[in-house]
Amino acid sequence: YGRQDVLNRVGLQIKAGERVGLIGPNGAGKTTLFKIILGHTAPDSGQVHKTKGLRLGYLPQDVMSFSGKTVLKLVMDTAEEARVVEAELQEIASELKELAAKDDPDKDTLVELTNRQSHLLDLFETLGGYQLKAQAGKILKGLGFTETDFDRPIEELSGGWIMRVALARLLLAEPDLLLLDEPTNHLDMDSLLWMEDYLKISPSALLLISHDRTFLNNLVHRIVEIERAEVISYAGNYDQYIKEKEKRLATQAASYANQQEKIKQIERFISRNRVRKSSASQVQSRIKALDKIERIDAPPAGRKKINFSLPPAPRAPKTLIELSGVTKSYQEQPVYRDLDFNIQRGDRIALLGVNGAGKTTLMKLLAGVTNYQAGIRKVGTGVVFAYFAQHQLEELNMNLTVLEEISLAAPGQTYGWLRSLLGKFQFREDDVFKKVTALSGGEKTRLILAKIMLSRPNLLLLDEPSNHLDIPGQEMLEQALKQYQGSLVLISHDRKLINAVANKIAMVREGRVEVYLGNFNDLETRLESSFMISPGGDNNQAKSSARAEREARKRAEAETRQRLYRFKTPLIKEMDRLEKRLEEVGHRLDEISTQLALPKTYQDQEISKALNYEYSQLKAENRELTAAWENKALELEELEESGVEADKLNAR
Repeated sequence: YGRQDVLNRVGLQIKAGERVGLIGPNGAGKTTLFKIILGHTAPDSGQVHKTKGLRLGYLPQDVMSFSGKTVLKLVMDTAEEARVVEAELQEIASELKELAAKDDPDKDTLVELTNRQSHLLDLFETLGGYQLKAQAGKILKGLGFTETDFDRPIEELSGGWIMRVALARLLLAEPDLLLLDEPTNHLDMDSLLWMEDYLKISPSALLLISHDRTFLNNLVHRIVEIERAEVISYAGNYDQYIKEKEKRLATQAASYANQQEKIKQIERFISRNRVRKSSASQVQSRIKALDKIERIDAPPAGRKKINFSLPPAPRAPKTLIELSGVTKSYQEQPVYRDLDFNIQRGDRIALLGVNGAGKTTLMKLLAGVTNYQAGIRKVGTGVVFAYFAQHQLEELNMNLTVLEEISLAAPGQTYGWLRSLLGKFQFREDDVFKKVTALSGGEKTRLILAKIMLSRPNLLLLDEPSNHLDIPGQEMLEQALKQYQGSLVLISHDRKLINAVANKIAMVREGRVEVYLGNFNDLETRLESSFMISPGGDNNQAKSSARAEREARKRAEAETRQRLYRFKTPLIKEMDRLEKRLEEVGHRLDEISTQLALPKTYQDQEISKALNYEYSQLKAENRELTAAWENKALELEELEESGVEADKLNAR
């Protein structure tokens, strides 16, 4: 673009079924590479080779525009092959109906149409046409939709939910290659985990742009990095890439240093002997040797270790904020009723829950920036809290430079000290003189976080602080929060960040908040340290609860095994019944297909109409039976996977 080489003589190959993570700082050229693969942008030189008939699926970062369809229909519309077959089947049905109405239908045409119909019906079944609706529903539910959402017009959805619909379309279509640009941006934790598992078993190859390090670790088998207009490939996931890159840079640095020393030795020899006639031939030989050396590039700066020395926060009271009996509603719709929740000194709480559960509302209640209908909010004496939310990005003074904006938060501090602090938040050299209006979303986020830290809070309330940050920015935030000595409440779906900084998880669901000790991994793996405690409860009470829970679990294991058997038995019986009926329906469909293939069938209009009607009814029943059997099979699978988890069985 202009004089800048975004990509320079790059090569990249993606094999069938391969899962590749594409990384690099913002502006490195990741989206440009996507556009070249898609054919939206032509390279200035070089070639793009694609397998013949390659089907590509692309999810951009920007909100996509759809209209005129419901959520479910829009998702199913992407199964192109099945849709084409279904349309042709409808045409054939109309033609057969017209022929059946004639006194003397053309027999050859009838045979041709019925043969084609039979072939298309088999093809439609092979393409999964009869299961498309069930599969589309499964994907939509996994991404957070309910069945009541399926028939909603797409125009009613917000941008984040529209992106989920776009993602569901791609997952249902199963293209040969999926190009996903930050697919986790609009997902809550439950949907993110579901999509991660779904992509693991998807047959599609995957090229993924993501700043979610855990997502990359769990999903990809190769990392491709764009750096200084070059593309460098590393085998393994993100953590393995970090190790391999450090080795590569160390090797490159050693080779560069050795070559530079050799060049200096040759140059010194030439300089010392240039005027000596006796050494003229040797000098010329050295000059030629110097010209022939293939120069090794100096390695780029390695990953700098971030060292923070933030201003100390004032000591906080034992209880920082306490909500007692709080009721909060929006337009008479209750979000919380009689909520009790508190933050104790030393708490570092991550709020988790599906989108719409009330995480941001709870954060606003804690920050005191929203009203409530009943209850009490108490703030302890000496509490200094700072609240970060996405809307604050636009509250910066766009006409100031970065240095001028940060100086407003620290009057009296020298520019040298402020530049040192900004450097820790990745504003280096001339970056500090950029106008705020020219900053990206990630840069604005870093500037606000720097200002927040300068205010010396002893409580941080952070709502999705890593949303606009690239991986270096996320690492900066992680280091800053690890070094921060105060209490914090965090909303994030970045599992690596949560694991690094949280010591409690607060699950927000159905107007309730349940608090668990430990980080995300502790909660997920059900370690003994991640039991439920009451909000603000002390450790002695928690330990006592843990012992009681372990004893209760042991007593319940035998009962659970018995319950598991009792729950499985009716499911297995129902699946057997459905299978038997499916066999009967399939047998009758074969009989009707044979009859419909006979020209004499159409001599009697009533018989042909009745057979076609019965055929369509049985096909519909076959679809319903298949979907019912699949649902029962999923229930059985979930039940068996639940093992001895008594809470799941009791919930059933």
